[in-house]
Amino acid sequence: MRGVLFDGKRAEVVDDLEVREPGPGEVLVAVSAAGLCHSDLSVIDGTIPFPAPAVLGHEGAGVVEEVGAGVTHVAAGDHVALSTLANCGTCAECDRGRPTMCRQAIGRPGRPFSRGGRPVYQFASNSAFAERTVVKAVQAVRIPKDIPLPSAALIGCGVLTGVGAVLNRARVDRGDSVVVIGTGGIGLNVLQGARIAGALRIVAVDVNPAKEAVARRFGATDFLTSAEGVRELLPTGADHVFECVGRVELIRQAVDLLDRHGQAVLLGVPPATAEASFRVSSLFLDKSILGCRYGASRPQRDVALYAELYRTGRLLLDELVTRTYPVEDFAQATADAEAGRVARGVLTF
Repeated sequence: MRGVLFDGKRAEVVDDLEVREPGPGEVLVAVSAAGLCHSDLSVIDGTIPFPAPAVLGHEGAGVVEEVGAGVTHVAAGDHVALSTLANCGTCAECDRGRPTMCRQAIGRPGRPFSRGGRPVYQFASNSAFAERTVVKAVQAVRIPKDIPLPSAALIGCGVLTGVGAVLNRARVDRGDSVVVIGTGGIGLNVLQGARIAGALRIVAVDVNPAKEAVARRFGATDFLTSAEGVRELLPTGADHVFECVGRVELIRQAVDLLDRHGQAVLLGVPPATAEASFRVSSLFLDKSILGCRYGASRPQRDVALYAELYRTGRLLLDELVTRTYPVEDFAQATADAEAGRVARGVLTF
């Protein structure tokens, strides 16, 4: 079986992976498409520490091949989008409707794969960069079969994170002002989340002027190549600023751009030991800094919602797929993503 294996130093496509059969409460999925997210690149460059060897990928969609005992909400032949939340469903956080906070879903990598008889880790409880993967049943969310799978794959991370950060975490309201720093895959989803929420002024900030057209397509009312121009558009500051790059100096900018009651929402992933600084006095007048894991999502609810928003033309998915690559072209897909030539590249099997 083909897949992208990270050995601790580099990632490469191999063809001798094996995956076990699904156990009780698990689902075996034949992956059709998987988005290449910067979180995968961050494992390769060491920004996100993760044990090796591991099969990468965490943003995928495919077709159910087999279900384990007790699984009733999906069946063989169903199309599914995959989430990364292998939450238990029974703890206090899950009971409150906060699966992103379930401790069973954080930092407990399984090893359903093997290569040459040796176990291989699963990245983000998902490993969508493989022809087949085994996930917990709660991670497989059924989607309508008329949604193209390369587009549906992006729901599982980019859409859940970006749109979810707007609707679930920041709770952007009608008429609010929003600034989005960074218009990659996550930033574009923040933009369209703000549009869906009814934000009045949506300012996209990206150093690459070539991104203006796509940013406006997703919902930006204004585009700047530097955050220094935001105050000219929003003299008193913004209600919400989303940092989608993962650089500490941009986190400081996000805080400095807030209006009274404003919220700075951190979505970018800096190195694990990175520290940011800001003036304490800048948080007076009810300003706040919000962390956000996976868009504070409830995948079984949110994926179905986003699928319907797509079908009614309110959520853009096809436009997120800049280019598709056969999995054998993983090296080219990685190079394009690192160079910023694609908003989202999608590997296909």
